[in-house]
Amino acid sequence: LQPTSLFRHEPRDFAVRQFAFRQQRFGMEPQSPQPFHKPLNRRRALIEGAARLFRTQGFDATSTRDIAAAAGMHSGSPFYHFERKSALLHAVMDECMVLALHSQKNALALLPPSATARERLRVLVRHHFEILLGPHSDFIPVMLYEGRSLSAEQQAAITELRKTYEAPWVPVLQTLAKEGALLADPDLARLMILGALNWSVQWFNPHGPASLSALTDQALSLFLRTP
Repeated sequence: LQPTSLFRHEPRDFAVRQFAFRQQRFGMEPQSPQPFHKPLNRRRALIEGAARLFRTQGFDATSTRDIAAAAGMHSGSPFYHFERKSALLHAVMDECMVLALHSQKNALALLPPSATARERLRVLVRHHFEILLGPHSDFIPVMLYEGRSLSAEQQAAITELRKTYEAPWVPVLQTLAKEGALLADPDLARLMILGALNWSVQWFNPHGPASLSALTDQALSLFLRTP
């Protein structure tokens, strides 16, 4: 199974998917998405450039001038889209989580209804590695290590998205615990598993011999008892 990669779609497709996801999440009636315009493309370039710089340089060390240059814009252009740098940081994290939620849902939807809890956990772990270490992996590390720079209100909003993202893990781990495949408390196991997976951004070598599927197999062998 190859889960949907984040941000692999063209900018207009990204806008349509995000628009549809937010409609579903907030119970809005379906509407036609707005036509794609150049400002949306520039906003996308700012978010992707900011994510890359926030990851490599850190939020505090990155200036709006750096972000504008990375996006191929004039130094004052970011303020047309974002009031301040912290608003851009929040946009990076928010859009990252929205697309992570959407791609995780798509990955699980590919499983048959008869899929076992072990099979579902494998999809969840493989998908999580994809968003952590895949070709567009700047966003999640920013969320993991720069959250302190958000306001309390922004942090609360990202926390709610994170809880929604982790929700499908809960029944899967509870089932595995009932089956005896998971010996730890399911809630504690969820925190420890995600913590271990998230740390892979510090040591994974994309040019090394281990594929994401191989990492998934190794991770499952650590977390679950052999059937």
